[in-house]
Amino acid sequence: MLSDAALQEFRTSLRGQLILPTDPGYDDARKIHNAMIDKHPGLIVRCAGVADVITCVHFAQKNKLTASVRGGGHNVAGFSLCDGLVIDLSSMKSVHVNPAARTVRAEGGATWQDVNHELQVFGLAAAGGYVGTTGVGGLTLGGGLGWMVRKHGLALDNLLSADIVTADGRLLTASAEHNSDLFWGIRGSGGNFASSPHSDSKFTMRELF
Repeated sequence: MLSDAALQEFRTSLRGQLILPTDPGYDDARKIHNAMIDKHPGLIVRCAGVADVITCVHFAQKNKLTASVRGGGHNVAGFSLCDGLVIDLSSMKSVHVNPAARTVRAEGGATWQDVNHELQVFGLAAAGGYVGTTGVGGLTLGGGLGWMVRKHGLALDNLLSADIVTADGRLLTASAEHNSDLFWGIRGSGGNFASSPHSDSKFTMRELF
C-alpha cells in the first residue's frame, strides 16, 4: 500500500498526469480498444515525455509494482493494462518527417493515422497497419501487417532504430549499429519482451512511396 506522501512525491516528480482510482476521469483513462478487458490499475501516468517514462520505471522498481505500457491501446489481449502502474504514452504523439532522408520519427503514443497525416503532405507513405487508430510502437514491434506488406514487407522490416527505456530505467538506442542484440530482440516481441517498456519509446521508421 503506497502512502499519501509517496504518491504526492511521485506526482510532483512528473510533468505528465498521475491518475488514481479516486480521480475524475479514471474510468476513461483505463479504457482500451477491447472493451472486454476490464482491469483496474492502481495508478495510471499519462507521460509527457521520456523523463516521465524513466521516472515511472524507477518508481515501479522501488515500490515493487507491476508495470505495463500503453501506446495505442489496441492489443486485443489487453497487454497495455495491469493491476499496478500503467505507463500511458497516449499524450506522446509527436511525429517528425525528414523528406530528404525519407524517414519519420514517431513517439510511442503516435498512431498510424498521426503518421499518415504528416507523410501525405510530402507524397510519402509508410509500411504501417491497416487500421489508423493502431499505435505505431505496438504494431511495429509485434510485426506490422499493412497495405504495402507484399511489396515492402512488415512494419518491423522498415524499422531503423528505437529509443528504449529499459527495465532498470536506462535510455538506450537500438539499431543495427548500436545495441544490435537488443534491436534483434524487440522486433517481433510485441508486448512480451522481458519487463522492458520498449513500446514507450520513440521509433524511427523508413518512409516508403
